[in-house]
Amino acid sequence: MLKVTNLRKAYDTVVAVDGVTFSVQAGELFGLLGPNGAGKTTTIRTVLNIIAPDSGTIAFDGKPFSPEMWNILGYLPEERGLYRKSKILNTILYFASLKGLHARDAKPLAQYWLERFGLKEMAHRKVEELSKGNQQKVQLICSILHRPRLLILDEPFSGLDPVNQILLKDILLELRRQDTAIVFSTHQMEQVEKMCDNICLINKGKKVLDGSLHEIKKRYGTNSIHLEYDGDGSFLKEIPFVRRADVYQNYAELELTDIRRSGELLSKLDNKLDLRKFEVVEPSLNSIFINVVGQIAPAPEPPSTMSAGLLPSKPPMDSRVKRSLISLVMAAGVTIVLAINAMISEEHNWGIAGIMLVATLFSAYQFFREREKAETARRLKKQEGRR
Repeated sequence: MLKVTNLRKAYDTVVAVDGVTFSVQAGELFGLLGPNGAGKTTTIRTVLNIIAPDSGTIAFDGKPFSPEMWNILGYLPEERGLYRKSKILNTILYFASLKGLHARDAKPLAQYWLERFGLKEMAHRKVEELSKGNQQKVQLICSILHRPRLLILDEPFSGLDPVNQILLKDILLELRRQDTAIVFSTHQMEQVEKMCDNICLINKGKKVLDGSLHEIKKRYGTNSIHLEYDGDGSFLKEIPFVRRADVYQNYAELELTDIRRSGELLSKLDNKLDLRKFEVVEPSLNSIFINVVGQIAPAPEPPSTMSAGLLPSKPPMDSRVKRSLISLVMAAGVTIVLAINAMISEEHNWGIAGIMLVATLFSAYQFFREREKAETARRLKKQEGRR
């Protein structure tokens, strides 16, 4: 259904996506994963032809994107994209019309999905009157009403309570049985682990892991131990043969350097924790994610000068902006010197000073253009980091 090959997209000095390749088949649930700023949203927008790639190919059933394909695609963005003053039913019918559905066909479908999501009684209320979770439901209806062949969801579980998360899960599995290809990007590893057939993990724009969940877990072995207990488990991180420890209030997931030392581990827990569960299991997708992407950097020491009221330092200036600023300052300085010489000279020769003035204006144009490009790249990187 969908095949992405060597996709690359850069913004000035920032490479958002670098050589990413993956494919999604009909009837498949595919997880596109990665930490904040990895390039997931840029990849999605490029696949949907919202932005153009610098290189690489994107094919649907072996064909490049064409305007006719809009009607076979469904997209749920992470951001709210609804008209707040519009009534819910009117909003759904409007989005259906953009996908080529006539109102007489779209209205019974809209009523069906509103009832399915528990919103039937709210059909004539305004979008702004809904909670965040119910707005998410309306966006989901807009993305699936036209029965897309490829459905792309960016953080679909955002704002949904546990009951509605189960409802959405059931609906996605139902669509999968109808041969819809589904790609979803989320930070909720538990949902991916329960639902996805295959995943692609990207980090800093590059693909670092892909394949079926079963094969990936097999590749990472069975050196994980799950504990449930009462007591203080903070000491688990200090055990020498524990490679990695995710410790919570009454639960921990440990990765050992050698699973044969599990008995030794059990003896170290004696008299320290009141164990309810000790289980050797496959590593969770969450632990694989952390292992591949890397641990969170430790928090920096607070500056000793904070009490003095010092402002945080500005981000370093882009090298191109710096060079253009230096050129501007030098040109302006030379222009001022030449202008002063022309004024105090008896001949008042303004020719060279005029040329330098033009050069200064051009340098100013270059500086503001480079600064604008750098700011755009910084904003895009920051926006990507929030996903």
